[in-house]
Amino acid sequence: MIPDFTSDFVPYVALAVILFAIRETNKVSNKWIPLLAVFLGVLYAFWETGVKPEAFVQGCKYALLGIGTVAGIKYFLASREDNK
Repeated sequence: MIPDFTSDFVPYVALAVILFAIRETNKVSNKWIPLLAVFLGVLYAFWETGVKPEAFVQGCKYALLGIGTVAGIKYFLASREDNK
């Protein structure tokens, strides 16, 4: 079976955008962003597939991909500022 691109890619991108927006508001300490990512990722996975162990793992995967994307954007923007 061929995986559906939107069902695999869009949730993690949406989570990354939400996490980046939360990070930029400075209302939530950066130390809580990973925990918030896991909570939101697992919550979405439970909503998507029901409360199952596989959904928990999928939610953690969304969280890790989202956190990695936010960190990548942060370091990319920081390196661009350093080059100016």
